[in-house]
Amino acid sequence: MSTTTLTPSAILKKSLGWVIALSVVMIIAGILAVIMPPIAGIAITILFGWLLTVSGVAHLAYAWQTRGTGAILWELLLGAAYLFAGIYTLLHPLLSMVSFTLVLGVYLFVEAILEFIMAVRLRPMAGSGWLFVDGIVTLVLAIMIWRNWPSSSAWALGLLVGFSMLFSGMSRLMISLAARRVVNQIA
Repeated sequence: MSTTTLTPSAILKKSLGWVIALSVVMIIAGILAVIMPPIAGIAITILFGWLLTVSGVAHLAYAWQTRGTGAILWELLLGAAYLFAGIYTLLHPLLSMVSFTLVLGVYLFVEAILEFIMAVRLRPMAGSGWLFVDGIVTLVLAIMIWRNWPSSSAWALGLLVGFSMLFSGMSRLMISLAARRVVNQIA
């Protein structure tokens, strides 16, 4: 049996390969969401409903592992809240989609600010300009949601998540490709 030890540059190249593959998957998912925004919006809402439901069950299960009356009560209340929100979301996906659209607008605004901060911090690095582009696009998307909410909830959630995924995937792909070039030059 042959044992091979991987060099640090080989490990880094392999890791970059996975990051590049994930970036491509994000780009493809973003394109699909842009092409079919109502379906993507409902799918995102249902996925989030299931995540809330599973989180509720996990909190309820964890409540029996905690010590102390206050901790048990807190976990039971959290579990019940998550479970209620998840089941409500699954039973009323269109109403939930309207709420999620507003939450998405807030999320995209915060994401844009964080992208700008990261772009400033990574400014000397090759490909960091793509983070500025990602931040600008994400900020524009957040403003679009706030200006048209709630009337555009039917298409906004899928379309805007799709565009955000598309540009996030592209920026990560460009940074990963730049990192791969640096690794290849070093190795």
